[in-house]
Amino acid sequence: MPDIRLTRIDNRLIHGQVATQWCGVVGANLLLVANDAVAGDEFRQGLMNMAAPSYAQTRFFTLEKTINIIHKASANQHIAIICETPQDVLKLVEGGVPIKKVNIGNMHMADGKRQVATSVAVNDDDVATFKKLQELGVELEIKRVPDTPAESIDKLFK
Repeated sequence: MPDIRLTRIDNRLIHGQVATQWCGVVGANLLLVANDAVAGDEFRQGLMNMAAPSYAQTRFFTLEKTINIIHKASANQHIAIICETPQDVLKLVEGGVPIKKVNIGNMHMADGKRQVATSVAVNDDDVATFKKLQELGVELEIKRVPDTPAESIDKLFK
């Protein structure tokens, strides 16, 4: 069973907050970005590698590769999975990745979205996806950084 310490939705993927605060708090030594676009974008990977702490390795996998390889993780890999969207997390869960809890950190405002929390904007598809994750037994948490209190997930469904 892979040691998944954190699964986070953050459309910025690896950046200062994830790299410095979350990794330290959860004890992650592997940042796994599960994102089809970034898996093939060496420029973006390079930028994210610069933000990663020196003690953590980085991996940039497609969703399919993440599903296929996560169960081969060694016991000494303490994994933080970072996804861009709730839909990506749902694909991982439905593909057998043992995600028990999702930290909803940052979902930017865009056309068709509504702001529901400090750093979270959703559309109807996002809401339906979060409901499906809950139905699959995944706990949801809205929390931008580790040292702030979690916001109520009820905000997602209003």
